[in-house]
Amino acid sequence: MLSDYKPLYSQILGILRERISQGEYVIGQQLPTEVELAEQFGVSRITSKRALIELEREGLIYRRRGSGSFVKKQEEVTAEKEMQAVPAPSRIVSMILPFVSANNSFEHMQGVAEYVESKGYYLSIHNSEWNSARERELLQSLPKRGTSGIILYPVSTQHNMDIVHALHQNGYPIVTVDQYYSLLAMGSAVSDNFEGGYTAASKLIELGHARIAFLSTIGIQYRSTVHDRYFGYCKALSDNGITLDTELIFSDMHKEAEGPTDVRRAFYRQLIERLLALQVTAIQAEHDMVAYDCIKACMELGVNVPEELSVVGFDNNDMSRQADIPISTVEQNYVEIGRRSAMMIVDQLEHGTIQRERADIPVKWIERQSIGPGPELGLESQELQE
Repeated sequence: MLSDYKPLYSQILGILRERISQGEYVIGQQLPTEVELAEQFGVSRITSKRALIELEREGLIYRRRGSGSFVKKQEEVTAEKEMQAVPAPSRIVSMILPFVSANNSFEHMQGVAEYVESKGYYLSIHNSEWNSARERELLQSLPKRGTSGIILYPVSTQHNMDIVHALHQNGYPIVTVDQYYSLLAMGSAVSDNFEGGYTAASKLIELGHARIAFLSTIGIQYRSTVHDRYFGYCKALSDNGITLDTELIFSDMHKEAEGPTDVRRAFYRQLIERLLALQVTAIQAEHDMVAYDCIKACMELGVNVPEELSVVGFDNNDMSRQADIPISTVEQNYVEIGRRSAMMIVDQLEHGTIQRERADIPVKWIERQSIGPGPELGLESQELQE
């Protein structure tokens, strides 16, 4: 049973090392593959691969491309250890994520792993579980445990700014991914969320919508991703001569919107009824999950999407593609975000360059069946037909 106290790869490494020393795996025997170890221990393939790489570095196994990993003779192991008179410096880069899923977090990890490994570094993954105290503990402990640099996906940009600033100011390699601290001049790799918010609102306006609601489960100030999307929405309204109506801004809804299924469904039904009473014709959602729940509520209430209410999400995750009414959304390039953050870390490790750049990775508009003509455009179309 793996614990949270030590990195997962390190725990798997210890188990494999013990099995070899006790003869459970004998000389020349093939070890389980990366995929088999990942399934056995319930971890990602990146983690199991890291354990095998470390086992190879210790000289306990050798790896053949296309064949697998095999146990070495003890005499060979002893000889290699004697040759390693000076220990190699740490080449570990750690990534702190608030969650680990098969969607965007894996793509972030993929982008980071591919780059750091190509430069001879190793990646360790740590889950803060959306807990700012857990995130703080990792930020404090990882440098002491030999991590050379940290790529941080913050729980929010309102917590742990003090320790992030201290690490950066002291020259420790740390950059953020997905979000950025607006008050800190440090490296970050993020989506161009402002442009994404601007594009989504502009597309709805082009379709004739003027009463566009902006929905966010969290406070707009809580994460840079959300406030940038909101400011993009505001700018699109302004550029098109539409007055910003604060009655159409709904945020900080996480208690109801992320509660048990029955509570969440009731909340979204009430929200849709309220939006219709406010004569809203389109919804711009913080992310695809909010958009999905809005569409489900519309279907339960008999509200036609997009004829009566258009809905736009953000992320382009599997849910947006597989929904009963496929969701128009803004796609993020998670792999590139991860790669750019890894480039910053390696640049500082290799060249001592203190990172202060914010890399805004372009987003892409994806149009699907959840949006349609608004009242103005629909009326013009009807007049033309007549």
